[in-house]
Amino acid sequence: MNNFQYYTPTRVLFGKDTEKEVGALAASFGCRKALVHYGSKSAVESGLLDRVYRSLDENDVSYVSLGGVAPNPRLSKVREGVDLCQKEGVDFILAVGGGSVIDSSKAIGYGAASGGEVWDFYEQKRVPTGCLPIGCVLTIAAAGSEMSDSSVITNDDGVKRGYSNDVCRPKFAAMNPELTFTLPPYQIACGCVDIVMHTLERWLDPKRADSELTDSIAIALIKTVTRNALILKDNPRDYNAAAEIMWASSLSHNGLTGCGGSGGDWSTHQIEHELSGMFDVAHGAGLSAVWATWARYVYKSLLPRFAKLGAEAFGVAGDSEEDTALLAIDNMEAFFKSINMPTSIHELGVDLTEEQAKELAFRCSFFGKRKLGSFYPLDVSDLEAIYRRSL
Repeated sequence: MNNFQYYTPTRVLFGKDTEKEVGALAASFGCRKALVHYGSKSAVESGLLDRVYRSLDENDVSYVSLGGVAPNPRLSKVREGVDLCQKEGVDFILAVGGGSVIDSSKAIGYGAASGGEVWDFYEQKRVPTGCLPIGCVLTIAAAGSEMSDSSVITNDDGVKRGYSNDVCRPKFAAMNPELTFTLPPYQIACGCVDIVMHTLERWLDPKRADSELTDSIAIALIKTVTRNALILKDNPRDYNAAAEIMWASSLSHNGLTGCGGSGGDWSTHQIEHELSGMFDVAHGAGLSAVWATWARYVYKSLLPRFAKLGAEAFGVAGDSEEDTALLAIDNMEAFFKSINMPTSIHELGVDLTEEQAKELAFRCSFFGKRKLGSFYPLDVSDLEAIYRRSL
């Protein structure tokens, strides 16, 4: 097993009614005035925000609110949040929502604590000097941002960039699976794809040495999600299935399934970021649309890990290691289809032109400045080929 660091400072409150405890938790971290950051009106109409406000009131925590976070959260909303925090003397951010809300909160936290232009952090031009402490009330199981060190923001030109720093890891996460019951099936399925992909990105690591425990955890997580995703497809209000998916969301992206590796590949995420940046598609759907095409393009460079995925996650065995690797890709693609997720860019509702494919590849290469991928370095021509083949 390789050397590794594992850091997960987030306190988790898991189960029914945990959102009612956030006031006491925020106060325990010294919060005097919070920014309650949320997404759509559903947080208001469901009564969730009222429960959160009541908990803050009961613990003498004052607050201001900022809603309107969109999927693929926007830099303009982040800037609005930074201004509000500075104007109101906010010392804590309470994110009420899913990954987009939490990612937006992290960016606001960077800007409010560090000053200057927030986008500089996402372009790797500056390192934040700090981040306002963040707490979460999770309403969507998907991104794993509630326990991770990462966030992804889209600027006003449609350029989407991620940034990771331990200072943004949430102080706590209240996770009530019942809060996911009213989500549309499409959104639940998108979340399940994202969860699986966070583990796959770490699984497909050329420097991952033999690590029986980490590999077993990763396989168990993939099996759990693929099984319970089908249960939620038929019954979105199945508490046990929703709970399994919600917990998997956190464990897939807090570093646990990558312990003993070198960080993973992350090509698929970066390929998808450009798609959702340009076309504003759902992140999970974008991932399922491009993953199998990417995998078939690169799998020969990491045959043992692809084959092990097939054997252990899907119980398949071909006549050769390559056959088993291809069966792994086929089975993962079949899972996406089984929960009505797209497996091509066209199925996203996007008719990609040649010029758009070139532009996506150019952006994904950071305008020709980098290759991406840990075991098959993808240059602009490779990326363009993957976008075209994903049609």
